[in-house]
Amino acid sequence: MTGVFAGVPGVVVDDDRVQHFGNPFAEQRALVGGRAVAVLEDRAALAVTGEDRLSWLDSISSQALTGLAPGVSTELLVLDPQGRVEHAAAVIDDGVTTWLIVDRGDAAPLLEWLRRMRFRLRVDPQEASGLIVLGATDAGVHLLPAAAPAHVPLVWRDPWPQVAPGGVGYADAADHPGAERSWNEVLVTTADAEALAAAAIAGEIALAGAVAADALRVAAWRPRWAAENDERLIPHEVDWLRTAVHLDKGCYRGQETVAKVHNLGHPPRRLVALHLDGSDDVLPAPGDPVEIDGAVVGAITSVARHHEDGPIALALVKRSAGVEVDAVVRTAGGEVAASVRTVVPADAGAAASVPRLPRLSRRR
Repeated sequence: MTGVFAGVPGVVVDDDRVQHFGNPFAEQRALVGGRAVAVLEDRAALAVTGEDRLSWLDSISSQALTGLAPGVSTELLVLDPQGRVEHAAAVIDDGVTTWLIVDRGDAAPLLEWLRRMRFRLRVDPQEASGLIVLGATDAGVHLLPAAAPAHVPLVWRDPWPQVAPGGVGYADAADHPGAERSWNEVLVTTADAEALAAAAIAGEIALAGAVAADALRVAAWRPRWAAENDERLIPHEVDWLRTAVHLDKGCYRGQETVAKVHNLGHPPRRLVALHLDGSDDVLPAPGDPVEIDGAVVGAITSVARHHEDGPIALALVKRSAGVEVDAVVRTAGGEVAASVRTVVPADAGAAASVPRLPRLSRRR
């Protein structure tokens, strides 16, 4: 796909994807200001057609989708029987087709799983060939055309960090940095992408790469399948019940764990945000261990250099790890000091627990 944007000045490609166009900080500022669009070659789309598509997706995922109206954005998770995250997708329906926007590494596995789950229902999941995913803030989404095969523009508006119907938020909404972030992912045709690249070459529009877009995500505490997910992740640990899980919908695989942890227990790990010491030019990598008071409590999941906040990261740590404390991240280049900010509180969950009443004394 990088061939579409290969001729744009300053383009830097790594792992067969556009990382940036020469200045990630300037690209971040342009995205926020609505002056640029992001090339998201690390994202892909699937298309699900058929009369039963919404009720079928409802039955096999964490989200209530049966009544999803055309043009309304939501997201879903596919969980295993123990409630661990297997797949994640942004969802928009145009009245004829349900479009799933996913991390590219999850596209083929999710499509294969969906095809196995069809049984006798009238559904047909396919790769959305010929469509490319681009990103923009609310201020810049007008810069992008959007494919509209059913006269509904294919624009997915990220609901994060608003609490969706049936969801619950663990992070403090009063001071949530994601409230300042608006984000849209748009499906465009290859021809429209080529026209956009030509406009960028002519200096008529600015482009941003994955590095800039991901920095805005990390600053907003926004979990992502390709970064925060591992073989153990449950949605509670990264505050994904906020937008991707409907707690009052019908039965689905993994629901028992979702309900049990939320109502009666606590997630074993929790997401935290790290502000990293930027005095040295050392940036941690995903997987680098996080230590508090000399003990390893977790690991980095996402890391970025933000145009205002400097080096930042997300990490999954033990529930018992210290709150609002200093930490050390051990990297290949040495130690990096960090301050820890709570995303998912240590007491998240246990929503159905109530204080025990004092025992009444017996009558004699």
